[in-house]
Amino acid sequence: MKRTRPTTRRTLRLAAVPLTLALVAGACGSDDDDSGSDAGDGGDTESTEAADGGETESTEAADGGDTEAADMDTAACAVDEVDGDLALYNWAEYIDPEQLQAFADEYGISATMDVYDSNEAMLPQIQAGNSGYDLIVPSDYMVSIMIAGEFIQPLNKDAIPNLANLSEEFTGLPYDPDGTYSVPYQAGTTGLAVDTSVVGEDFPRSWSLVFDPAVADQYSGAISLLNDPRETLGAALKYLGYSLNTTSEDELNEARDLVSDARGNLAAFNTDSADELLTSGETAIGHGYSGDMFTQILETDGGTDQYQYFVPEEGGTRWIDNMAIPFDAPHPCTAHTFINWLMDGEQGAALANWNYYTTPNEAAAPFLDEDLLTFLEDPNTLPGGEESLELIEDTGDFEINFSDAFTEAKG
Repeated sequence: MKRTRPTTRRTLRLAAVPLTLALVAGACGSDDDDSGSDAGDGGDTESTEAADGGETESTEAADGGDTEAADMDTAACAVDEVDGDLALYNWAEYIDPEQLQAFADEYGISATMDVYDSNEAMLPQIQAGNSGYDLIVPSDYMVSIMIAGEFIQPLNKDAIPNLANLSEEFTGLPYDPDGTYSVPYQAGTTGLAVDTSVVGEDFPRSWSLVFDPAVADQYSGAISLLNDPRETLGAALKYLGYSLNTTSEDELNEARDLVSDARGNLAAFNTDSADELLTSGETAIGHGYSGDMFTQILETDGGTDQYQYFVPEEGGTRWIDNMAIPFDAPHPCTAHTFINWLMDGEQGAALANWNYYTTPNEAAAPFLDEDLLTFLEDPNTLPGGEESLELIEDTGDFEINFSDAFTEAKG
């Protein structure tokens, strides 16, 4: 899901992640994310320029219900064809600006990137039409929603020969089984990171750190939760022993009340800066995405001796973000070419080595850095085992219940 990265990290070449999701320890933001409980109701975007192009403009959200997907023509594009500049709509700092610049330079175009902090903020911009974006990066469940609503177009796979580099375990995915509409971009998990100088070494590897008053009250004002309805309510659902894809109103209401009760101990609902809040000492417990936490921990004094990331024993989210082309992308051939370029082994490794997430690109394996592989294989990172992880799924008409419940929980 998100994945933020402070600009100081653009020069880092730290990490790699295992190709096996079983080893992944744990992904979505604008830099202006409100640190209070009313933060992040979506909508606003920021623009990052990778070349000489100007900012792309967002379109106001419009109502649009899901419809049954119909056959759409694929774009008639040749390999390496560009038909204009690239306008990317992505999670904040989810690609090194220097890598985006390299693509622009290679193909003689400009590339710009606007950012969003949740799938729910991105969706209305695309479904309204005329967004101006050529490529987006929706998460797994959002791909399902966008296919059903005809908001993304089928891919011309002939224009993406580097799809041959896609690892087998990233094929046949439930939200797009044939890979007709999307190509996996990066993957990870969502969990907690803690400052052991505050919580000690024998802390419970559990969501009780956030949701059990007997534990969490010790850290009042030093806890942050993601500003994301599915992730944060999902964490509460897992703590309660339920699936994070529940369609039970009673179970969701329990999760809503749990988040609401936890609010008094929170420093923030914050998606963008959970990692930085932790290592700056503003919080001692942060809910966040694996790559964000890993990179921040490894570049902070104290490192893994002081800070630890893990998916709580009750379980959490395993996620896959994907590249997809909006139905009315102005430059679909450029988008296809960018996908193909990023699926090159060296480019796939450069992406993973910069943002610390799992690459779905099997050809990237020889170029990945080694230090993070050991980090992610630490069994303490996933105390509940792989079986405790779930992909967030599209719950259909029930999705609005998650949004409403989260709004109520934040007060």
